[in-house]
Amino acid sequence: MDMNRRQFFRVCAVGLGGSSLAALGVAPPAAFADQVRHFKLARTLETRNTCPYCSVGCGLIMYSQGDAAKNVVQNIIHIEGDADHPVNRGTLCPKGAGLLDFIHSPNRLKYPEVREPGSNQWKRIEWDEALDRITQLMKADRDANFIERNAEGQTVNRWLTTGFLAASASSNESGYITHKVVRSLGMLGFDNQARV
Repeated sequence: MDMNRRQFFRVCAVGLGGSSLAALGVAPPAAFADQVRHFKLARTLETRNTCPYCSVGCGLIMYSQGDAAKNVVQNIIHIEGDADHPVNRGTLCPKGAGLLDFIHSPNRLKYPEVREPGSNQWKRIEWDEALDRITQLMKADRDANFIERNAEGQTVNRWLTTGFLAASASSNESGYITHKVVRSLGMLGFDNQARV
């Protein structure tokens, strides 16, 4: 390596300055092998699920942490794509990758609510009450609007005033059963979408 006199003095000055700073205690602390950071997913519970956003139905792995005591709610700390899932093979779109923020959002609705006729306020109700209310309203609407025969006298068994929106990210078996139940009620308005 060719070096002129000026370059030689610069290299010597940098070396002398660096060794002087090290002698004064400015050197970085030694790294010890026994001070290893623990893996954040080491003591977590792994749960497989399906992304709720679009109808693609990508597979997720959610990692939750808690002390496993009775009545202790697990806290989800990490979400990633499921590498074993045949749809996404471990990849997630930006919406699926940001699912952790959706889960911990203070605006997320976690309980059923109802707005009574004539009211402008939403009221929280229990799950059993919500399911009973849905059942009663569906039965009342079906009894009032069920069409057994058309104008020509042919049996049609239609219920046109209510529709059903199901989750398309469900398995084939649950989709088949949902379809049979909805069609046996006479509903014609029936669709699948994962964003429910």
